This record gives sequence, C-alpha cells and structure tokens, in this order.
Amino acid sequence: MSDILGISPTESIWQAYLSGLPADHPHRNAPMPPGWGFGNTPEMADELGELVQNGTKTATCSLLWEFEYDSDPLPRVGELSIILDGDDSPLCIIETVEVEVRAMNAVDEKFAYDEGEGDRSLAYWREAHWLFFSKICTLMKRKASKDMPLVCERFRVVYPR
Repeated sequence: MSDILGISPTESIWQAYLSGLPADHPHRNAPMPPGWGFGNTPEMADELGELVQNGTKTATCSLLWEFEYDSDPLPRVGELSIILDGDDSPLCIIETVEVEVRAMNAVDEKFAYDEGEGDRSLAYWREAHWLFFSKICTLMKRKASKDMPLVCERFRVVYPR
C-alpha cells in the first residue's frame, strides 16, 4: 500500500525516523530494515505490537531450530526492525540490544517478565511458549523438549520514543 506521495507506510516511518537523527548518525546510511510482526497470526501481531509500543514488551524469543530450518541468520545486536501490526502497518522501530541462545528451561523470571505477555510470570511464559514452540516443532518434524534452544533477544524502541 502506498500513500499519496507513492511512499509505503513502512518507508514513511523509516524516513520519519531518519529525519530526527543527527546528520552524522550511522543509521542515516543504513538500508531500510525489514518489517515484521510478532507471533504467527494477525491477532498476535496486534496484541504483541501494542505491548512493544507501550513499553511493556522489551524482549522476545524464537526457536533456534526455526532459524536453521529457514536458513535465516540469527539477529544481531544493533540490528533494527520495523514492527508491523496484524494488517502489516508499521507501529514502531526497534533496535536489538542483546542476543543470547539458551535452553527453554534456562529462561528466567526476569526474561519472562520482560517479554511482557500474560501475567508476566515465568509459569505463564513457560506454558504459553511451550504451546507455541511445540506447534512449530511439529511443523518442522522436530521433537519439542524442555531444553530446546531459544534465541532470546532484548530490544528497545527507537522510534517513536
């Protein structure tokens, strides 16, 4: 979708972010980052995107096996992403500030809280993520386990602040 000037909403948020940076900021020369939504449904993208926007969600995790299955590179510290809602409209821009691979059963209360979902408890996190990742494992013909490797990321919203 394009707006009146022929610029997509994703390009528009990227240009708005860049326009607020100092002239010598390194992001001014960076290519526009990818846009993506959290979760695997439009409803999850809406719900989790809102948590990111309001500052509740400052962490996320993915199944390492999914990166390997899709031959995708792991996220890197300093990487930017444009977060989309369930309609693929941009909500904000985030910067990855930490990436760590750890076993699912090694995720701690602080990380569960920072993911910002449900009641933010470790018990809720474990139950919800077990259900989510078990389905992905089934699709990839992998056996889910309590020690399956997760890519745990922390991020900060850089636009709008």
